[in-house]
Amino acid sequence: MKIVEVRGIPLRGRIQEAGWEDDIAREDNMQTIIEIVTDEGLRGYGSSYTSLALVEGSLRLLRRWIVGQTAIEPERISETLHQKTFWQGRGGAVTHTISGVDIALWDLFGKITGQPVARLLGGYYRDRIKPYGSILFDEPDKLRDKLLAVKGRGFRAIKIGWGPFGRVNSKLDELLVRTARETVGPDVELMIDAGASDEFWPHSLKWALETARMLADYDITWFEEALPPDDIDDFVKLRELSPVRISGGEVLTRRQSYIPWMERRAFDIVQPDCIKVGGLSEARRIGWMANDHQILLVPHGWNNAVGLAADLHLVAAMPIAGWVEYLTPSQFIEDILVTPFQLDADGMLPIPTGPGLGIELDMQALERIAHLS
Repeated sequence: MKIVEVRGIPLRGRIQEAGWEDDIAREDNMQTIIEIVTDEGLRGYGSSYTSLALVEGSLRLLRRWIVGQTAIEPERISETLHQKTFWQGRGGAVTHTISGVDIALWDLFGKITGQPVARLLGGYYRDRIKPYGSILFDEPDKLRDKLLAVKGRGFRAIKIGWGPFGRVNSKLDELLVRTARETVGPDVELMIDAGASDEFWPHSLKWALETARMLADYDITWFEEALPPDDIDDFVKLRELSPVRISGGEVLTRRQSYIPWMERRAFDIVQPDCIKVGGLSEARRIGWMANDHQILLVPHGWNNAVGLAADLHLVAAMPIAGWVEYLTPSQFIEDILVTPFQLDADGMLPIPTGPGLGIELDMQALERIAHLS
């Protein structure tokens, strides 16, 4: 079975809240679904964390090494794409596009063989996982309302990030965290994301360490992106001294870039993003590397339904995993599936068991969002 077509389908409109300035958030689109079609009409779907314009530009470069290939060798094809684009890729839009291609190839591989992707990645270590509802910080009263809404949807873990946190003063930071803990109570896990990959981040190690100590007083599960994403030396120091677990790695791409972070134990939790890092092929390798270094894998996923499905299959196939990120509410997760994801009574998310990614896209809804009809 051969590949005959590959194309991008844009997700247009805002993802709940963006985290960036409005002029960036209102761009044409921030995520793109990748569709790969075989000569027998079978279709696989992946997701790329970049706009349609950049995906189309990347596909003009990549298409010659995709079309005509067998549809059942995702890792070989993806690695070939990385190798062929050494000088024009190695990160950014090209690698993000390869990520979507790779996920779509795994989806096809599963559909062709009649197997779920998790089994093809190595097998099911678990059949469900705890999702954390992912939201942004806001002023205390609005934050309280957001948290109650997320808790009301059944989430037993919530991550809060960006917004005013780390951008006003430490007194406000503590007020926000205290408000969050008092709102959700002691039985809901809370994670804090400083978002230090934001432009012109003003803080360094001392701020991160002082903040980590404050977070420990509120039983915070982990502290994410507490430092700029290239500051490996200070991440190493912070992880050694922090009373709460330190996480990061969402902006890194390809497995090779994670090696020094693993070897130097810069993270307690590493967070590759399937739709940026190179797809499931790369994320799986990073997951095993993390496992070998006693670092927990928790995939980053400011995401859509296809990306979330990929994350679910990834964590199913990892020996140790605790959570997946679930942006909520989001039309890109909740409105484009024939059968939406559903948390169970324990606040856990079942991992799909059908062929491929185990989800069915609502193509009419997807076309409306893409403005294709």
